[in-house]
Amino acid sequence: MILSCGLAQSAATPTFTKDVAPILQTRCQECHRPGEAGPFPLMTYEQVRPWAKAMKTAVLQRKMPPWFADPRYGKFSNDHSLKQAEIDTLVAWADGGAPQGDKKDLPAPRQFAEGWLIPKPDAIIELPTPYQIPATGVVEYQHILIPAPFKTDQWVQMAEARPTDRAHVHHIIAFIREPGSKWLKDAKPGIPFVPEKMKEEDTDTSELPSDFLVGYAPGQPPERFEPGQAKLIRAGSDIILQVHYTTNGTASTDRTRIGLIFAKQPPAKRVFTVSATNGKFKIPAGDPNYRVDAEFELGSDVTLYGLHPHMHGRGKDFEYRVKFPGGDTRTLLSVPNYRATWQLWYDLAEPISLPKGTKIECTAHFDNSANNPLNADPTKDVVWGDQSWDEMMVGFVNVVFDAKVPLKNLFPPTRKPRAEVAR
Repeated sequence: MILSCGLAQSAATPTFTKDVAPILQTRCQECHRPGEAGPFPLMTYEQVRPWAKAMKTAVLQRKMPPWFADPRYGKFSNDHSLKQAEIDTLVAWADGGAPQGDKKDLPAPRQFAEGWLIPKPDAIIELPTPYQIPATGVVEYQHILIPAPFKTDQWVQMAEARPTDRAHVHHIIAFIREPGSKWLKDAKPGIPFVPEKMKEEDTDTSELPSDFLVGYAPGQPPERFEPGQAKLIRAGSDIILQVHYTTNGTASTDRTRIGLIFAKQPPAKRVFTVSATNGKFKIPAGDPNYRVDAEFELGSDVTLYGLHPHMHGRGKDFEYRVKFPGGDTRTLLSVPNYRATWQLWYDLAEPISLPKGTKIECTAHFDNSANNPLNADPTKDVVWGDQSWDEMMVGFVNVVFDAKVPLKNLFPPTRKPRAEVAR
């Protein structure tokens, strides 16, 4: 009797080939493969077996895969958190000795475009020459102008930003500078440029300077839009690559690049990234729960698709709400345990139609106390700034609207985009 029970228990133990590999393919391998953000690959049994116990701990604590939305608010199409059955399988496999199983049960390998999370790009925009990163010191934000790569309008269906040296790149933002814009007018093509900083203490410099094409930060996915929706790069527009480098004691080089996949035909709907920002805060030294609010009022009807909270190391939590013109308020997203080390987009499972006059409201809290392990210096007040030891409060929002509607209509009369040409 004892022998038969033991055999039954052994037979029930999940195996890598039949039970674990399919979970890793759908939930983990996009990052945990050579050249991607994961610190080690999870492609083969030999690669996975040494991490069995660590994986068990990570999934039980729901640290992996990273997903921080409070399940009480909203549902999201890109929610890649594990289902309870998947967690149970990984735990049972680790507890059962992490057996390999029959190789005949192994699913076919998942296919990835080499060097990209998106399929093979139609066009690649990259730094003209590698950027030389020093071993030590502070590197100011670098802005590199890529002059008008397209002579005709291009509608972007997918976009991905990729550094070649992830260890030194804190983040990347690719901006679209339309013809006629005077933003960064002194920048020279291909030469890293550091704009002069605003000196007025009461000036809020937090607003996005132009159209946000795509960004990179640990955990931030590529931009992928539904058929019939795309971002517009107008003919003659320049691309500005803003790259934030950090030093770690070793000199290196980086040649950041942007991959683009174009829509097969002009779409009916245009995607644009707006932001609710607040750059006038001052977080007191030692404050464990400092509140900052921001909002963006819509100047026309749109459909809201995605949300992307952004803060630095003192960021504690972040909430999005919409306040409709009639006064009703709805919570869209709550991130109660924000992690600056993972910058995630939250794409709504059911996009929401928002009428003109709707306000997108954001509330964030910051922990500037000594109890925060990511706090650079709890003895100092903290204000808006570019560097990782400064802070930011940005609620990015992807909205979709009729492609024939002028872009300027998206903004209320009291707030226009900084780009002088907003068509």
